[in-house]
Amino acid sequence: MKVAMGQFAVSRDWQDNANTCLRLMREAQAGGADLLVLPEGILARDIADPNLVLKAAQPLDGPFMSQLVEASRGSDMTVMLTIHTPTGGERVWNLFVVLRNGEILAEYRKLHLYDAFSAKESTNVMPGDDVPPLVEVAGLKVGMMTCYDVRFPELARRLVLDGADVLALPAAWVKGPLKEAHWEVLVTARALENTTYVVAVGECGERNIGNSLVVDPLGVAIARAAEAPALVFADIDPARLAHARNILPCLANRRFEKPELNKASA
Repeated sequence: MKVAMGQFAVSRDWQDNANTCLRLMREAQAGGADLLVLPEGILARDIADPNLVLKAAQPLDGPFMSQLVEASRGSDMTVMLTIHTPTGGERVWNLFVVLRNGEILAEYRKLHLYDAFSAKESTNVMPGDDVPPLVEVAGLKVGMMTCYDVRFPELARRLVLDGADVLALPAAWVKGPLKEAHWEVLVTARALENTTYVVAVGECGERNIGNSLVVDPLGVAIARAAEAPALVFADIDPARLAHARNILPCLANRRFEKPELNKASA
């Protein structure tokens, strides 16, 4: 599987962002990508207006997604991204969307909201309740996580136990003391402890770090972007995945779901 990471700085104008996504889709397809992962919350962003997510939210049949879905028609390339969509109430969903060949294949509502480091995503966003589905891309199964989800190892482990070979992680990772280190350590840990690939794509710009990277099942970063807009390609190798799980059988060796550890103490 060939993956592309489309890192960019999201503006407050949804049409500008749609145009950027359409360009990245064209370039990723021309580069032979099977999967393009875009950042989190790419509909609109303004660091001076945190309520923009409420005002800018669009349904999946709105003009933003309609353009992307139509542009994907006739292509086997899968595109993954997140946008804010209305809930019908006072808050919005942070929705992970998967599209391919003119249709939306899967959706995932962000489970873990970023109520940390003086931020409170839950003020405007409703948390989801469902474990993300897996999507098959080029013969491999891809699991979905969104940004702050990476700090919760139980979600990554659940997806891998469900059969994920790759974890796709759109993000808008906020700058701050040690935050770049947190990002790299957490993405690498989720890959290494689960012997899986992680494709982690960050929004860049004034507020967020960018620093997109692909980490392989043995914790090696095989592709990176810096702090600026970029389109970066990487190869996901099933043989490398099999090799990692053979020499480092973490999944086979785990014991917390073994029956003898589930017995109550006498």
